[in-house]
Amino acid sequence: MLGRIGFMWGSLGVVGLLMASAVRLSNIALEFFLYPVNISHWLALIMWVAFMAYTEGYKGFQQAFSPRVAARLIWLKHNPKAWLVALAPLYAMGFIYASKKRIIISYSILIMVLIFITIAVNLPQPWRPIMDAGVVVGLLWGATVTGWSILVAMRTGASLVNPELPKSAHYH
Repeated sequence: MLGRIGFMWGSLGVVGLLMASAVRLSNIALEFFLYPVNISHWLALIMWVAFMAYTEGYKGFQQAFSPRVAARLIWLKHNPKAWLVALAPLYAMGFIYASKKRIIISYSILIMVLIFITIAVNLPQPWRPIMDAGVVVGLLWGATVTGWSILVAMRTGASLVNPELPKSAHYH
């Protein structure tokens, strides 16, 4: 029962975080239509959205993050630890109880995102909505593919992806 709770809490926490971020940023992205824009703005919007769909959505989420989240949640379901269940979203994203390499990568990405957020909030209009539109596309892609990866893992009960656990983890 504890494993199922951790699986569900981790799933809802990760997908919910991605969706909440996408919804919040979509309001800013839609401000693009409130400003006078020219062809260069439209080209920048199209190119940025395409770039973010590929790099953040496909490469970042679909090829790496989402399958690993599902693999980590499957492991937690079969190997529940009360503290990991309580922190299941953080665990699923690789911020805790992960290999040293995974923890370094997860926190490095977090720092990089925070730097980009700092840059984005200081961009003039309409450049901030353009940047946020690309991020929204990436986040929506990520939330969708993460949810799908979790559903597939839940249905099969297994994952072929390395959950990148610490060396001390006991695999069953």
